[in-house]
Amino acid sequence: MIESFVFSEGRPVSHNLELEALRLARADKGLILWIDMTDPTPEETKEVLEILFEFHPLAIEDCVTLSELPKIEDYEDYLFMIMHSVDITQEKTLKISELNLFLGKEFLVTYHREVIPGVSIVKERLVKGTGQQARGSDRLAHQILDHVADSYLPVVEALTEDMEVVEEKALSGSGKEDLAKRILRARRRLSSLRQALRPQREVISRLARGESKIVRAVMLPYFRDVQDALTRVDERLQGCNDRMMVAFDVYTNRSAHEANEGIKVLTALTAVTIPPVVVGSWYGMNFRHMPELDHPHGYLTLMGVTLAMMLGMGLWLKFKRWF
Repeated sequence: MIESFVFSEGRPVSHNLELEALRLARADKGLILWIDMTDPTPEETKEVLEILFEFHPLAIEDCVTLSELPKIEDYEDYLFMIMHSVDITQEKTLKISELNLFLGKEFLVTYHREVIPGVSIVKERLVKGTGQQARGSDRLAHQILDHVADSYLPVVEALTEDMEVVEEKALSGSGKEDLAKRILRARRRLSSLRQALRPQREVISRLARGESKIVRAVMLPYFRDVQDALTRVDERLQGCNDRMMVAFDVYTNRSAHEANEGIKVLTALTAVTIPPVVVGSWYGMNFRHMPELDHPHGYLTLMGVTLAMMLGMGLWLKFKRWF
């Protein structure tokens, strides 16, 4: 699906034009053009990216191919960016959606296969007439990227709450099976978030430093604000990582302690049963002459000796505080 907006002096003047009208708007240097492509067909992709804007083939290839890492490429007349928005689904799983942006002086093209809340919010405000004025395409890009950065906050909040539950269960020792699942799930989420976030910070940092002529100087503070937001998110993720490692250490130490307690019990049982094993093995040998076997009280005597040795071994283990 292709949705388009045409801006004049910062205000939207047209919405969802036909391709021929978009070509005319593209040729008018006084207009700002935003085309948003949501899961477009190959024909729509070719019409917009190849024919209408004539983007570089490598940029188009990167755009239509899913990428796990954000990136930014400067093609002199426009910037190509790969960013990632995150969300928590109803099934409580982490969803990472790729957002591709072609940013020029007088145009912005966004390409994504899935609906991205940040893009939808900006479009909805433009349709309702409540959006901020966009006197430049970089202003539109900032609004979208700002919402993309904000999408990380609910995910980090959910991860922080999950860490609190993990810490509580790790300290109390309850729900060990559920605790292991929570730790593994948190590690996967944390790894995916940091993999998407850290290169994204570098992309925004390049925009905030004004390395490209596409971004106006007036917009640099706005992109620095987005960079600060991503930095705060990264710091919170680092805190979640530290808390997760502590909880994991507590979990492994508790598991090791419980295993050691079990081994101690088995060792104590083995030690207590050593006397009857030794006595039984000795008198179970096939010697021809064992005088004590002929003693009238030999059986009771050996039983008493065996029980006394077992009791002595148990008292010695008790003295050593094995149990």
